Amino acid sequence: RASSSSSSTSTSTSTTTPSRQIPPWDASAATWDVRVLYDGDCPLCVREVNFLRAKDAGRGRLDLVDIASASYDPASNRGIDFETAMSTIHGVTPEGDVITGIEVFKRAYEAVGLGYVYAFTSVPWLARAADAAYDFWAGKRLAVTGRASMAEVRDARERRMRAERAAAEG
Repeated sequence: RASSSSSSTSTSTSTTTPSRQIPPWDASAATWDVRVLYDGDCPLCVREVNFLRAKDAGRGRLDLVDIASASYDPASNRGIDFETAMSTIHGVTPEGDVITGIEVFKRAYEAVGLGYVYAFTSVPWLARAADAAYDFWAGKRLAVTGRASMAEVRDARERRMRAERAAAEG
C-alpha cells in the first residue's frame, strides 16, 4: 500500500473535507491504495482510468468508482455527492481521508508503480502550479469535451436514474 496519512484529515494542500456530515468509515475494509472517483461520461477521464486500470493489472491497488453510474453512492464515498465529485477529481485514502486534484493522480500513479510521473509535485511551488493548472482544466472540462453545462449534466443524470429505477421496479 502506498504511504498515506493515518490522521482523520489529510495534510496535503490539494485536499478537502466536505462540509456535510461524513459517513462512518471502516479503514480495515480497504484493500486498495487509493479510491479514485471519476466521471465515466467524460471521454478523457475514461481514457486515463483505462490506462491506470491496465497498469494496475488486476492487483487491486486502485478502486475506480464511476460517479456517473446510477449505482454511485455518496454514502460509500465519504459523502461526496455527484456535483461535488464533478467539480474536480476526488479520491479517498484507505484511512478515509478525502483528497482532490493532483494529489489523486499522484497517489494513483504511485499505486501502479508510476510515481515518478508526479514526483515533481514534491517541490511545493511545482505542486501549486500543477494544482492551479488542473483546477483550470477541471473548470473547463465539460466544455472542452463537448458536453453540456453542469446543470444539464446533473438533470440528465437524474432523469436517467429515475428511468432506471422505474424499469427495475417493473
